[in-house]
Amino acid sequence: MVRRGSKSRLTPKQAENFTGDTLFDRIARAVCRAGTLPAKELFEAWETARRVRRRYRGGRVLDLACGHGLLAHVMLLLDDTSPCAVAVDTAIPKNASILSQILIDTWPRLAERIEYRQAPLESIHVRQDDRVVSVHACGTLTDQIIHMAMAAGAAVAVLPCCHDLGRSDTGGLTGWMDGPLAVDAVRALKMRAGGYSVTTARIPADITPKNRLLMGHQE
Repeated sequence: MVRRGSKSRLTPKQAENFTGDTLFDRIARAVCRAGTLPAKELFEAWETARRVRRRYRGGRVLDLACGHGLLAHVMLLLDDTSPCAVAVDTAIPKNASILSQILIDTWPRLAERIEYRQAPLESIHVRQDDRVVSVHACGTLTDQIIHMAMAAGAAVAVLPCCHDLGRSDTGGLTGWMDGPLAVDAVRALKMRAGGYSVTTARIPADITPKNRLLMGHQE
């Protein structure tokens, strides 16, 4: 049995835990064959992408602070009307290409539709019809990603983590709520003030306690 919040890498042998015919099971088996990701990142990407795609279809996907870029792949698999996905990070793991190739081998329609860019986030040009997503961009990186999306009027979805209470805006709310929640509440309010329709959700807490999903689009 695979524990969903495990930080241990999935291995080819563990593919036997995902024997179903669902899209998730097929993705999980591919991730196991790659041997590059922990179970936690598999479930985070899946649960985030599912919730985002319920609200935002189509568009170019920008997976910012992407790590191995699994989220970019899952977003395309859940909605084939997106033309492509760009996975961006300042340091792309060397084995990210292994994961990507196995996913492309499993779903050939992904070929030439996934681009990795090792670059600063600020070098990325966001378009209004993009779908900007990020799972656990640490600290104020999440704020940067929200700002980039809003500057372009693009839909955005973030799963924040590693809240930096020394640098992030808590809105003076820490007398009522814990610091990280205050930071995320202020983020949501700033998006509303910027003309965005905001939706909040959670992914299951047994995957990660940092499970607040913040989504928004220009009204």
